[in-house]
Amino acid sequence: MKSDEGVDKLPYYAGPPKPLVVRLEGDGFQREVLEKLARLEAKMDMLVGGSQPGRVKILEDRVATLEKNDVRRSVYDRLLNAGIALIVSALIAMHDHLGFSR
Repeated sequence: MKSDEGVDKLPYYAGPPKPLVVRLEGDGFQREVLEKLARLEAKMDMLVGGSQPGRVKILEDRVATLEKNDVRRSVYDRLLNAGIALIVSALIAMHDHLGFSR
């Protein structure tokens, strides 16, 4: 009996080994990948900026300015609310003395 007679009957035997790397004919794939890479690089340069500030830097500056204005506005709003609350509390406390009673 030969040693490879039962090899055809084994479920995992698939014949001679196949190559793991498949070569593509032509350079169309490489050209497509390089074009996509160039577009990606252009978009990154536009966002981050090269020698001049990019859109991300401009956006960060605008957000920082808005945060400063928001903090300043919230302080003014709190002072205004405290003043209104003080006036209303004083009017309620002194309503008998000011002639608002029935």
